[in-house]
Amino acid sequence: MAAPRTQNTCGAKEVPIMILVTRINKIDQFYVNEDMIEFIEETPDTILSMNTGKKIAVMETAIDVIEKIREEKIRIIHAKQF
Repeated sequence: MAAPRTQNTCGAKEVPIMILVTRINKIDQFYVNEDMIEFIEETPDTILSMNTGKKIAVMETAIDVIEKIREEKIRIIHAKQF
């Protein structure tokens, strides 16, 4: 398994790049390492299938999760340019 990508800005400690999602209960929020998501399905709940075999039900739609991943990747690309 490959190591997760990290971000290092201004000498800061390297941390995995993650996205914020909400549990299906619409209360608890947590961060997911986007590199650990194997696939996303809507059944109709959105299920994140992690490459560890764990499945996580989240409130966001599959499109919302994909958009968060896209936005985070764009943010990282822009941060690296400065």
